[in-house]
Amino acid sequence: MNTLKKTLALVATLAMASTAFVGCGKDDSSSESKADDTKTTEAPTDAPTDAPEATDAPTDAPEDPTDAPAPSGTANSTEVGAVKLGTGGDTFTVVAWNPDDVPALIDAWTAASGYDKSKVNFVNMDCGGGDAAEKYDNLFKSGDDLDVFFCEADWALRYINDDTKTAALEDLGFTDANFADQFAYTQEIGRATAGKNAGKMVGASWQAAAGGFAYRADLAEQYLGVKTPEEMQAKIEGWDNFVAAATEVAEASGGKVAFADSLGGMWQVFAANRTTPWVVDGILEIDDSCKVFADYAKTLWDNGGVTHNSQWSDAWIPAGKDGSCMGYFVSTWGFGEQAFFGQASSESYGDWALCQGPDSYFWGGTWIVVNPATDNAEEAQSFILNSAVDQAAMKEYAISKPEYVNNMSAMKEIIDNGENPNKFVTDNLGGQNYFEVLNDSVLGIDLKDLITPYDATIKSKFLDAVTNVYCTEGGSWDDVENKVYDDVFAAIPELA
Repeated sequence: MNTLKKTLALVATLAMASTAFVGCGKDDSSSESKADDTKTTEAPTDAPTDAPEATDAPTDAPEDPTDAPAPSGTANSTEVGAVKLGTGGDTFTVVAWNPDDVPALIDAWTAASGYDKSKVNFVNMDCGGGDAAEKYDNLFKSGDDLDVFFCEADWALRYINDDTKTAALEDLGFTDANFADQFAYTQEIGRATAGKNAGKMVGASWQAAAGGFAYRADLAEQYLGVKTPEEMQAKIEGWDNFVAAATEVAEASGGKVAFADSLGGMWQVFAANRTTPWVVDGILEIDDSCKVFADYAKTLWDNGGVTHNSQWSDAWIPAGKDGSCMGYFVSTWGFGEQAFFGQASSESYGDWALCQGPDSYFWGGTWIVVNPATDNAEEAQSFILNSAVDQAAMKEYAISKPEYVNNMSAMKEIIDNGENPNKFVTDNLGGQNYFEVLNDSVLGIDLKDLITPYDATIKSKFLDAVTNVYCTEGGSWDDVENKVYDDVFAAIPELA
């Protein structure tokens, strides 16, 4: 505690100076649970990233994404006010469901602030994101020490809207100016929609989980005649074109090669572009776009344009290794050597390329939230400042992790300067700077008035019904709708 108090002023001064200098220059609900026991581990410096699910979003991308302004038109302010929550705790406890991101964030923060890392207790729950909420609830019931914890996009509102479990960031001295350079959709997810904090920022994310479509460049030339990512993007932009290209690959390969990795991958993108909320005035909305997706899914399921593998199933990654799957939908956290796409591409390393795909989308993301009962508010403020506010620190994290971070100016600087985010990834993608492609995608995302607390459950039930009833069993669309309603009402009785 004393160490932090002595360094906070220095950190803020250095952060403002570095930002000014730069300015002058220019879930998981998707992954399977790994274990049931909560584990406490010391934070390693390097770890792969697991996969969360997506939340819904429509798209309206600017014509020149790299020149798009921040929501307020200004860089994040690194000036913060006094904290209003408890201070003086001996141990700063940070909790997450896996060690994929938090240890690296802790390392970056302690290195910048000089805070004694031995006073940080990182609790790794060692489970899938979808299993984390129950463990968090048990942790709150136990009364064990908890200062900061991490929430996945799909179920973040469960905590962000509960002011007994999360505090407004203004109680940590933050204002909207501190988050002015973040992508707007991340702020929508991090903003409470109910409770005493309604309308206020409660969660802050350091990442913008933009995605693209990674594909085997050699197979694309063989079966589609495309030689560059630009040609591929023109070939598959829009869902009608994507389905036509997938059909072409299936036919040209005699059914040996599927164009897309899974219906789940397609659904990540399609669901991110819905234009109405899943629940309106307490009523479940299955709009016309759902039928459109189901028909696309059925077409490719039947003709072999998409594999019959589920995301995270045992066959999903091997399909990329043996060449029976030509392309994967991948978000920023999926490209690393130990991440799912890094593994799927390992047998054909260097033969891949990346384009935006049929539409803009993001897949997953994680938000930092603070327990209102924290006794380490100053540490929480400093941790969030370094992780999700300061441009220079976030740029360094983007390059070193590597990860597309939630700071427009930092990402624009990396892209404009042609800085290589990661040699393993760029070499795997034929020299492409994948941040450029992700940048085109993330700037097309808009979640305004679309998020509900039920999104993860409804999306999962809908995909299950399309896969099992429509594609596998050959049922009717009415059968699909009835199945979705039954399953959603069983899981969320208040919507029945």
